[in-house]
Amino acid sequence: MPIATPEVYNEMLDRAKAGKFAYPAINVTSSQTLHAALRGFAEANSDGIIQISTGGAEFLGGQHSKDMVTGAVALAEFAHIVAAKYDVNIALHTDHCPKDKLDGYVRPLIEVSAERVARGENPLFQSHMWDGSAETLADNLAIGQELLAKAAAAKIILEVEITPTGGEEDGVSHEINDELYTTVEDAVRTAEALGLGEKGRYLLAASFGNVHGVYKPGNVVLRPELLKDLQAGVAEKFGKVSPFDFVFHGGSGSTREEIATALENGVVKMNLDTDTQYAFTRPVADHMFKNYDGVLKVDGEVGKKSTYDPRTWGKLAEAGMAARVVEACEALRSAGTHVK
Repeated sequence: MPIATPEVYNEMLDRAKAGKFAYPAINVTSSQTLHAALRGFAEANSDGIIQISTGGAEFLGGQHSKDMVTGAVALAEFAHIVAAKYDVNIALHTDHCPKDKLDGYVRPLIEVSAERVARGENPLFQSHMWDGSAETLADNLAIGQELLAKAAAAKIILEVEITPTGGEEDGVSHEINDELYTTVEDAVRTAEALGLGEKGRYLLAASFGNVHGVYKPGNVVLRPELLKDLQAGVAEKFGKVSPFDFVFHGGSGSTREEIATALENGVVKMNLDTDTQYAFTRPVADHMFKNYDGVLKVDGEVGKKSTYDPRTWGKLAEAGMAARVVEACEALRSAGTHVK
């Protein structure tokens, strides 16, 4: 399948909402992690979302220039070619982008897609994220209005984060405290500013105790039932049932019960990065430890080329990450939902 068209992406999200499942959104930083994600989705018979953060895009841009737009565009163009060999639909997305990086990342990427659409082509990315969680809600939504209008014109879906997610992600960090819970008032103000689809479709990253990164059970109190209150509060005011398409941030380490509750309350996308990073790296570490005298030239020896060849350990890394993507698809109920 090719990368999802705007129409297919909207259909994907509609089916997830109606079927009470969600797509894993897998962060990638290389062509190899891209293939691992694609492989995982294909093996799970699930459509999916692949995303690039600002840090991931900077890494992809090369350490000589560290240009985020170059890195993101290059991998997206690569994805448009190789994804056609996988029998699932894939949407390309950019992850967290704070205010100080908008001009160097999301705004120029939207312009790239606008130029493509003007030529009669599909957008390069299917959605972009604006992370205004460090701003006041008023400023957050004002910027969100500007970006939503530009995104809609380029046939792109916008993702907005209106309140903080704990932990740290590419330089954006928030303390783990009682502020990590979106209120009905926050949700109402969002609907008033961004509409409920008539100004362009958007995904809403609401906070219900989410934390980025690694955490042990008991350190974070997730309240996915809060999403039901947000849906109901806005529905009562605006008369639209289940108005929001929610995003689950900080999904690594969540229990199956927490995920299930989130799905019942309108989550259609869940981000995974920490768990898939580990799943990619763990087989490499295992290979290096077991073959240390082959990957290193120890005591004057020459090592063993077949063990330090990047293809050898790279295949193990791809398989490990792909398996974690399959596991995510099963937990989010998207496995087996691809419609040819």
